[in-house]
Amino acid sequence: MIKDPNARRYSIMDFHHQLIYNGSPNTVSSPIHSPTHTPSPNTSPGQTSPPLGYSRPPPQGMNSPANHGLTQSHLNFSHSVSNQMNNNIGSPHWQQQLNYAQLSRQSATPHHHARQAAAAARNTNIGSSAIAITDPNNPNKPPVNGVSHRKTVNGDKKEYQFQQWMTIDLGGMGLKNISKELYRYNFLNTLYINHNNLTCLSPEISKLRNLTILDISGNKLSSVPPEIGMLTSLKELLLFDNALSTLPHELGTLFQLDTLGLEGNPLNEPIKSFIQNEGTSSVITFLRDNCPDPPPPADREWILLENEQANTGPDTFTLLCYNILCEKYATTQLYGYTPSWALAWNHRKEIILQEVMSYNADILCLQEVDSAQYEDYFKKELHKSDYDSVYWQKSRAKTMSDSERKSVDGCATFFKASRFQLLDKQLIEFNQVALQRSDFKKTDDMFNRVITKDNIAVVTLLENKDNQSRIIVVNCHIHWDPTFADVKLVQVAMLMDELDKFAQKWCTTSNQNQSSYNYTSPQKISTIICGDFNSTPDSGVYEYLSRGTIRQDHNDFGDHMYGSFTSEGLTHKLSLKSAYSNIEELPFTNFTPSFTGVIDYIWYSTNTLTVTGLLGGVEKEYLTKIVGFPNAHFPSDHLVILAEFRIKPPVPIQPAPQFGLSTNSNSSNSSNNGHPYNRRIHGHTTSKK
Repeated sequence: MIKDPNARRYSIMDFHHQLIYNGSPNTVSSPIHSPTHTPSPNTSPGQTSPPLGYSRPPPQGMNSPANHGLTQSHLNFSHSVSNQMNNNIGSPHWQQQLNYAQLSRQSATPHHHARQAAAAARNTNIGSSAIAITDPNNPNKPPVNGVSHRKTVNGDKKEYQFQQWMTIDLGGMGLKNISKELYRYNFLNTLYINHNNLTCLSPEISKLRNLTILDISGNKLSSVPPEIGMLTSLKELLLFDNALSTLPHELGTLFQLDTLGLEGNPLNEPIKSFIQNEGTSSVITFLRDNCPDPPPPADREWILLENEQANTGPDTFTLLCYNILCEKYATTQLYGYTPSWALAWNHRKEIILQEVMSYNADILCLQEVDSAQYEDYFKKELHKSDYDSVYWQKSRAKTMSDSERKSVDGCATFFKASRFQLLDKQLIEFNQVALQRSDFKKTDDMFNRVITKDNIAVVTLLENKDNQSRIIVVNCHIHWDPTFADVKLVQVAMLMDELDKFAQKWCTTSNQNQSSYNYTSPQKISTIICGDFNSTPDSGVYEYLSRGTIRQDHNDFGDHMYGSFTSEGLTHKLSLKSAYSNIEELPFTNFTPSFTGVIDYIWYSTNTLTVTGLLGGVEKEYLTKIVGFPNAHFPSDHLVILAEFRIKPPVPIQPAPQFGLSTNSNSSNSSNNGHPYNRRIHGHTTSKK
C-alpha cells in the first residue's frame, strides 16, 4: 500500500514517461532520450523504422480519431521527404528521429499520454519503487499532505503548498488556439499540445520556464516563436510533422536539450544536414553560435543616495567588487547557452578589463582570478593605470606543480598607488584556521566538511596618502555549494575572528603623531568586507554579518558540530551593513538559467563610513530577452557592484572638551559637477534616489 499520494503520483509520471516512448511496460528503457540512451532496433533500420510518412495504412484509417490532426498533406509531404533522405537512413541520429516520429504519430488520439499514464497506474505495481518528493532544501523531511515547511532566517516556519501535478495533455483535440491562461501555470514540466490544428504559438509560452518536455508535433506551424529559447530546462522539444523550413537562432540557448524532433518538416540547409548527420547537439550549437547579438542594455544608472553629495575629496573613495568567472570554470557544460566566441577567454578577458577600468574605482576586489592571468594580464595592464595589487591563490595551489598551479584561481585586490599606501597584507586560509582552533580538532564535521574546502580571504591595510586615514579591505570568496550552508557560515565566522586579531595588532602600530584619526580600537578603523559570499539575503551568513550575532542552533548549522560556534553561537564586534541595502539589495548579482539572485556584497562599518553612491542594476527590459550571463555584453555570470564611500570626520584627539571648536569635513560643500562616474561601459547615468 502506498501511504503517500504524492509518492504514487510522481512514480506514475516517471513510469508514464518511460511507457510513452517505449511502447509497453515490457520494453521499458531509460527515460533520458539522448542518442546514447535510445533503444536500439532488434533488426535492421529498414525493417523496424517507418518511412517519414506511413508506408502502411494508419492503424485506424485516415479519417479515424487516431489520426485527428494528422492531415493527408502532412503524410504526403512526409513520404516525399522520406524518399529524399533514404541515403541517410543509416545515420544513428536520423534513425533516432524516425523512431521518435513513429512514436509521436501513434499518440494522435485525444489525451493519448494521459490515458497511457492512467493505464500504467492501473496495471503496474509501482508501490515498491515509489519515492516521496521532498523539500529540496531538506531532503530528509517529506511533505505532509502536500505541504512542506521551510525555516525563515529568524527560525520561524513558513508553510507553502507543494504542487501535486505538473503535466497537461491537450493532444489530439483539434485545437486551433490555446488560451493564454495556460501560460500562467509556470510550474508545469510537461506540456503536450501535439496533433492539433495550431498555426501559431504564443510567445507567452516563454513563461513556462520549468518545462522539460514540450510536444508540438502534428500541427500546422510554419514557424515557432524565438521565445521558446527561454525554456532552458527543456530536455525534449518535439516538432514532428509541421511545416517548418527553419528555426529561430534563439533556440540555440536550449543547452540541455537531448532530443529535437524535426522529421516531417521541409527543412532548409544547414539545419537539415545537421539533424540528419550529427543530431540535436549540432543543431543547437549552430543556432547558438550564429545567433545575432541582442541589442545592448541601457546604461546602468549611477544612484546618488538621498541627502548625500558626491565629491572627489581625500575622504571619498570608490570600491568595485567583481567575480570575473575564471577561465577554467567557463565550460560549455556549465554555460552551454553562451556562444562559444563569447565564452572564449581571449574575448572575455578584454571585456572584463575594459569594464573594470571604465569605472576608474580607487579599489578593485576581483575573485576567480587564476595565477597565470593575474601575472601575465591583469597585473600588467592595471599597473599601467596606476594600480598596485595584492594576490593570493586558493590553498590547493600549495600541493600542485608549477604548471598546474597557474590555473588555480584566487582573490586579487588592486588599489590606486597615487592615493593609497599598503601598510600590511594578510591571507586567511579557512581550512588552516580551522585546523588551528582547539575547539574544532575533535569534530568529524570539521575534517569532513570544512577542511576539504580551500577558500580564502585576502586582507589589506591601506593608508590614504592625503589624510593618513586607514581602511581595512577584505576580499573573500566563500564556498559555493548550497548544500554546505554550515560551511559558509563557519568560514565567515572564522573570517571575522581573524579580522579582529589583525585589527587589534594594527591599532597598536598606528601612527598617532601624523594622523588625526584616533585608532585606539578595531572598531574605529574603517572596514570593508566584500566578495562572493555565495549566500543569499535570507541566509545565516547575511544575518550574522548584518546583526552581529547568530544563535548556536541556527538552521544553517543543521546537525553539524563546530565547537563553540554551535555551543555558544556567533558574535562579531563590527557594526556592518551591506552597501546596497541602502536602496534594497539588487535583484541579482549572479544571473544564470539555474540561479538568479544576490550573492555578492560590499559590507562596510557604519560608524566610520557613509555610502554616497551606488551603481544600479541592469534594465528589466533587456533581461526579459536573455537567459543568463555570460553573453555578448556581460563577460561573467556575476555582475559588477560598485559603491562610493565617504570617511566620517575623525574625533579630534584633545585632553579635554573645548566648546565652540568646529570640525569641517572635506566633503560638506562638494558639488555634483564633474562626478567621476558619468562614464559609460554598459554605462550609467547619475540620478538621486
